[in-house]
Amino acid sequence: MSKNYRIIISGGGTGGHIFPALSIADAIRSKYPDAEILFIGAENRMEMQRVPEAGYPIIGLPVMGFDRSNPLRNIKVLWKLFISRRRAKKIIKEFAPQVAVGVGGYASGPTLNIAAKMEIPTLIQEQNSYAGVTNKLLAKKAKMICVAYEGMERFFPHEKIKLTGNPVRNTLLSKQGSREECARVMNLDATKKTILLVGGSLGARTMNESMLHSLDTIKANPDIQFVWQTGKYYYKEITERIEKAGKPANLTITDFVSDMASALGAANLVISRAGAGSISEFALLGKAVILVPSPNVAEDHQTKNAMALVEKGAAILVSDSEAKEKLVATAIATVQNDDTLATLSKNISTMAKPKAAEEIAEEVILLAEAYAEKETRRKNENLK
Repeated sequence: MSKNYRIIISGGGTGGHIFPALSIADAIRSKYPDAEILFIGAENRMEMQRVPEAGYPIIGLPVMGFDRSNPLRNIKVLWKLFISRRRAKKIIKEFAPQVAVGVGGYASGPTLNIAAKMEIPTLIQEQNSYAGVTNKLLAKKAKMICVAYEGMERFFPHEKIKLTGNPVRNTLLSKQGSREECARVMNLDATKKTILLVGGSLGARTMNESMLHSLDTIKANPDIQFVWQTGKYYYKEITERIEKAGKPANLTITDFVSDMASALGAANLVISRAGAGSISEFALLGKAVILVPSPNVAEDHQTKNAMALVEKGAAILVSDSEAKEKLVATAIATVQNDDTLATLSKNISTMAKPKAAEEIAEEVILLAEAYAEKETRRKNENLK
């Protein structure tokens, strides 16, 4: 049988959707180099830049999210959804995929809905422990649902579910060295305990304010070094405020950590939001982590992601509302306790799924083969 598979992958909006999508595409391409893979994203979202940079074609839809605070704006949202569905139908007709994969994000809704209506098999990759409204609707016609957490039967038909884990960035594993080597790359002292705080998006304000609030505490613990990624949006304001307050010598501040593999490798403890992709990366690397779930996400799914780890002793949770007062103190107490670090590392490692991308890729190919065989039989019957 021909291995010239044609596959659509749709979704994006955040790195948490884009990195898994690219990992799945890379896993397919590595085993089937002739496979044609087309991405469908949302116009003016980050996938329109990141996907071509990774070497894959992408087409954008004008789709956008619903505005819960201003219902009148949703007239425009509905119009754009209508246009996106029509455009998705045209793309699917022209590309003629054998399977469509949805990774979450605005574009995956109309794309997978239209594909299913055209009787093209669809696969959903659900990254979170709590399924969103769109994926629950798409699941009704999906052939396969790949999940990262146990217990997803409460959202999806159990016979469609496969526990694969979330694909992660390949560079995080390929560039991992010893802690000493990573510390040297990051210009850190390998003899000191290291806390890495990963901010970055607009939702990182609380964690940034927590650090600013605790500068005196950081200064009072010179045996611990902090690496603080503020995010580009906040960097200028934060550096100006720290200049006035006095920067602790054991604090490294950056707007963006370009070598995240080395930063994670050097860290004894990570502080992060509770995005599903980040959690999967921490699990694969066995990193002790404090999670601060963002309150600004649909269905509060980050808290549910975090609790899935906390219940297994695989992470510590500090709520967004308590972070300013508790986060840094909790981090310092944790990083000073080697037994706690070891327990967190051991427990989160048990949740790792290192072959997630490969397993999902195989499910995609099985669906593509079944569809191609069905189409071949249909054509042969029509010739009789």
